[in-house]
Amino acid sequence: MKSRRRTVLTALGETPAPSTVTTAATVTSPPAAGVAPASNTALYANPAWTEGIDWVRRSGRAPADGRSAAGRAPSPRSTVVAPHGGGIEGGTSELCLATAGYDPADLSPTPPAGPVHGFWMFEGLMSSGNADLHVTSTRCDDAIARSLCADSLNVLALHGCRPEQAGLEPGAAAVLVGGLNPTFRRYLVEEFTAAGIRAVTASGEEEIAGLSPRNICNRTRLGMGAQLEMTTALRTAMFAEGENTLATRATGLLPFFWTFVDATRRAIDRLEAEQTPL
Repeated sequence: MKSRRRTVLTALGETPAPSTVTTAATVTSPPAAGVAPASNTALYANPAWTEGIDWVRRSGRAPADGRSAAGRAPSPRSTVVAPHGGGIEGGTSELCLATAGYDPADLSPTPPAGPVHGFWMFEGLMSSGNADLHVTSTRCDDAIARSLCADSLNVLALHGCRPEQAGLEPGAAAVLVGGLNPTFRRYLVEEFTAAGIRAVTASGEEEIAGLSPRNICNRTRLGMGAQLEMTTALRTAMFAEGENTLATRATGLLPFFWTFVDATRRAIDRLEAEQTPL
């Protein structure tokens, strides 16, 4: 399982080619384990955790947008990120891969005809204590994540939350839609609602609403993106009973998982269809 989770995809064309990505990270006086990291850079430098054992990064760059304006370098239109994947906010890694166009179990293009979007994930791999690896979205400074987002017109960030964090009733199964792009937010709410998924426009604290320009979802070429906060009950309904674990989620997907992914991808498709390349 860990060997599959160490795979890093770099899309060079229609088919992504596996490769390894390393990012130098240097910081003085790294934080101690058990203390929330101040940034990804600080986390990577913390000797209490080891890349590939306690945490891993996976990413893939989508094919360039062939519609780019004359005289400008082509760039991907959309990137999907899961800053708290793996065992940190369960289910967000699998949703990130599927929304980007990859089967979470074997990384094959899904659907085969695409489209394939860029993606980046930071994943906790520990048997417990993964919450210690949580870096808030406004402090996400991973060089690859920043580069992918800055080169994309749109970014969708996927997160997990508890209902009480979102001001919802206990046990609520819902997705809160935030971020600075109002059109993207509207399309997401419309597509989720049409699919029978309870969708609420996020408000309140930045962690849920995603309204800070420093939030990784808003670090796009347009300076705005979207963020999904999915409650525990909503994510639990996506995986077979007994299969909602770090080791088994990718192969325990229920139809509702794909219903959610399809709605998300339709919203992205609508947004891309009306955008003029920069």
